Amino acid sequence: MTAKTKRAKAPILTATATQTAKAKTSKTAKAKAKTAPKVRTAKTATAGSPCTLAIDVGGTGLKASVLDAAGKMITERVRIVTPHPCTPTLLLDGLATLAEQLRAQGQRWDRISVGFPGLVRHGVVTTAPNLGNEAFGGFDLKTALEQRLGAPCRAVNDADMQGLAVVQGKGVEMVCTLGTGFGTALFMDGRLQAHLEIAHLPFRKGETYDQQLGDRALKMVGKKKWLSRVADALGHMHTLTNFDALYLGGGNARHLDQASLPPRTTVVENSAGILGGIRLWDDLQADV
Repeated sequence: MTAKTKRAKAPILTATATQTAKAKTSKTAKAKAKTAPKVRTAKTATAGSPCTLAIDVGGTGLKASVLDAAGKMITERVRIVTPHPCTPTLLLDGLATLAEQLRAQGQRWDRISVGFPGLVRHGVVTTAPNLGNEAFGGFDLKTALEQRLGAPCRAVNDADMQGLAVVQGKGVEMVCTLGTGFGTALFMDGRLQAHLEIAHLPFRKGETYDQQLGDRALKMVGKKKWLSRVADALGHMHTLTNFDALYLGGGNARHLDQASLPPRTTVVENSAGILGGIRLWDDLQADV
């Protein structure tokens, strides 16, 4: 390849408004629905197995629900706004408020799973770009929640937890989330791999993936240009990992057109950020 040869772009993602005839769209949607992966549930669930308090820490909202042994929500998730600026103390107070709301509904749990928007290693936060690196760097989220809520806890990146709900356990599977920022998770035969902060690598025009694909960028440049950026980014992700399957989630994934996505790509429900909490306790993920 010469210096002038341009890299081939991934297929451009077009907005739903540009789809062709309604009949064709309906037919495509039905075909996709048949092949879309279902949220995975625990394989070893039995009556009386532990219930899990699953928490999704987002840049704009804190959400929680209780999952039964099969990984299904026992109750509707509760939500409060993420405090800004946010500190570990304010975060813990907010999550305790969610727990109190669930207890008021008669809910109980035996363990806790939390997805956090940053790099988390063995329950300790290393980076938290959308909440504040200085405040959260070195914060032992796992231990703090165990002490505050009184149950064993596992904590991972929020994209990692979302991925646990949808990956099928076959080959290299990647998850990308489109929300406040850009998140990624990587799995090999169902096992969560080391989290990589791809979001904060250079992407284009001197800005990172997070800056170019986050919610603020979408509002600034509009859907059409943002979708083109997403297509470029997905092409980069395929080059980087050569994934066998790609799952797209997060609040802004609703702007994507499933029919225009590259092969082996599926848009997943945002609730996966909660539902992945049950699989975080699988033996396969014991050392996260």
